Amino acid sequence: MGVEFEQACRFGVATAAYQIEGAVEEGGRGPSIWDTFSHTAGKTDRGETGDLACDHYHRMEEDLDHMARLGVDSYRFSIAWSRIQAKGTGSPNRAGLDFYSRLVDGLLERGITAMATLYHWDLPQALEDKGGWRDRDTAYRFADYAEIMVGALGDRVADWVTLNEPWCSAMLGYASGVHAPGVRSKRGAVTAAHHLNLAHGMGVQALRAETSARVGVALNLHQFYPASDSEADMEALAIAQATANLLYIEPMMEGRYADATTQALSSLSWDWVRDGDLDLIHQPIDFLGLNYYAPSTVRAGATPQPEPTPWVGAEMVTWIPPRGPLTQMGWGIDPDSMTDLLVDVHRRYPGLDLVVTENGAAMPDRVGEDGVVHDQDRIDYLDSHLRAIHAAMDQGVPVRGYYVWSLMDNFEWAYGLEKRFGLIRVDYDTCDRTWKDSARWYQQFLATRTLP
Repeated sequence: MGVEFEQACRFGVATAAYQIEGAVEEGGRGPSIWDTFSHTAGKTDRGETGDLACDHYHRMEEDLDHMARLGVDSYRFSIAWSRIQAKGTGSPNRAGLDFYSRLVDGLLERGITAMATLYHWDLPQALEDKGGWRDRDTAYRFADYAEIMVGALGDRVADWVTLNEPWCSAMLGYASGVHAPGVRSKRGAVTAAHHLNLAHGMGVQALRAETSARVGVALNLHQFYPASDSEADMEALAIAQATANLLYIEPMMEGRYADATTQALSSLSWDWVRDGDLDLIHQPIDFLGLNYYAPSTVRAGATPQPEPTPWVGAEMVTWIPPRGPLTQMGWGIDPDSMTDLLVDVHRRYPGLDLVVTENGAAMPDRVGEDGVVHDQDRIDYLDSHLRAIHAAMDQGVPVRGYYVWSLMDNFEWAYGLEKRFGLIRVDYDTCDRTWKDSARWYQQFLATRTLP
């Protein structure tokens, strides 16, 4: 017998606005922090930008047809805030609203449900100029933006995601500075984390006021393992979990910052937290999205790390480099760790539906003489992780969705265009799309919802 998935689990593909849309100066769109960052010398590999990316803005219908041909149940996309409000405030831009309205209508016409992510890292530059996520007012502006979007699309979007991976927004954007806006400040990063949490809660409130659709958030919770069962390594594990995971999930799910989190970050004043904030952050959600790619192993004791590190509060923890096999990103391939994460989160929050909002692999794709990418390595990755999800479901975990990252190759943030995650290959000179073997494999899986 094969491994069969129940109908309650939706299967789809995912993308993000800045990574695919292009058209950065069209349709009333204003600049985002990623426009500024990618045009700053030395910030992205080979100086590549998302100016054109996959030209999805002009090729939307073609991309919708690819999704229909794949047979996906759902499409997770993100909305470019600066395409809706060029400066992050004020009246909405009609051309931007119309673009996403056409996208949602096109999905529904093809029998595909829409999962809209409000924020996938592309903050309007005008808000960053005022402090960005370090400025409390940005959370209020996000709530206004959420209200605009639910008013425009709330009658047709089935699932809403407030934020994508706030850990990355805060720690890569404001601590290590390897992502936009490129700031390097421990205090700034943790302040940003709190304001992102606040934006999530206020965004949920804005969505709830206008729609009965499902609402959630997408976190990249890290699955950590200790290098040994020694007391020191177990303490290192606890610190890593507190600063990378609990800093977000506990205020969102429990309305508090864990003692372990505040202790690990005790060198900071926490004066950015105001009375009532935790009540605002702690809003009921319908599902928790998990973006998952690879686990991490930690041990006690500091070793030289790139400075400044994104692991604020865990400077005395060492991350052990993964051992093969690895993806092109250098990330370890360990599907069992995905089962462990799903089971662990379910045990902590047993009444909550879980959705794997991202999972996939960048691989060193090569175009064969027949013009096709024969990416068996990606197929093996996806197959093994789907089996890992099924193993979690066998243990009672309510996994209600799975989204492959990504529908197509795209601008991979600071890595530029070289790292390819897509089921569909994009020729960046022509923007032509070509199905890889993995796309055909996923199409066959979706037709039966069964793995052999």
